[in-house]
Amino acid sequence: MNRIVAGFFLLPMVGTFVFGQSKGVSYGVNQTVGKYYTVRGIKIYTEVYGQGKPLLLIHGNGGSIKDFSSTIPFFSKRYQVIAVDSRAQGKTIDRGDSLSFEMMADDFAELLNQMHIDSTFVIGWSDGGINAILLALRHPEKVIKMVSTGANMTPDSSAIIPSSWMDEQKQYERDKNKTWTTEKEKNDWKLFMLDWLQPNVPLTDLRAIRCPSLIICGDHDVITIAHTLGIYSNIPNAYLWVIPNSGHGTLVEHRDLFNTVVDKFLQEPYQNRN
Repeated sequence: MNRIVAGFFLLPMVGTFVFGQSKGVSYGVNQTVGKYYTVRGIKIYTEVYGQGKPLLLIHGNGGSIKDFSSTIPFFSKRYQVIAVDSRAQGKTIDRGDSLSFEMMADDFAELLNQMHIDSTFVIGWSDGGINAILLALRHPEKVIKMVSTGANMTPDSSAIIPSSWMDEQKQYERDKNKTWTTEKEKNDWKLFMLDWLQPNVPLTDLRAIRCPSLIICGDHDVITIAHTLGIYSNIPNAYLWVIPNSGHGTLVEHRDLFNTVVDKFLQEPYQNRN
């Protein structure tokens, strides 16, 4: 490993910020700034806030732009925040049978092309963290710096804590032979199967990522610390941050600290910490 952090990497907190959803702004359903782009056969819904260098936000499985209601107000003061409903989620409809993280990473790259954005900072949470890593891997020219929190590269109990993985296994066995009738049921099952079967990315593949990266998990995350360490240790220019007293929702449970530390990472030059 060409850089190592003594213990867990944590940038010093440089102030206290308290942001909730901005008064009068309904993130995810804001008709004033909401816009659709036709991307790779679907219409992707976006909302853009603020000015400055672009910052792409990618939510987790079954989520939407509104999951970043504590994130957008902070970062839109310094960046052009691009919040997106991922394929088959939020207001982005996809009735196709197939769904993969690689497909979504390619969606984001093409979306940036259509928005005439050459490259961007990226923050991804949970499945969005997987998408952020794959965007940096598949479209390196698009990513300036990447932040990924609560991501896994395999769908098994080596990456997901056994109790959560076993809950998913029970759901799969219970529902695998059901016939889904409504569009919502079909879509929900597609999203469940996405996480049940994917991703399948060898950790060694991450050595091709060249952008500075901040890899995050909570110390009580559903993603194991050991797996997060494996992601971090295979990305050449990466920092690791394991957030104490945090579950999977790092950016919500510790929003002020999360926002401040991530902003500092995005603003400051990467330092190789041998």
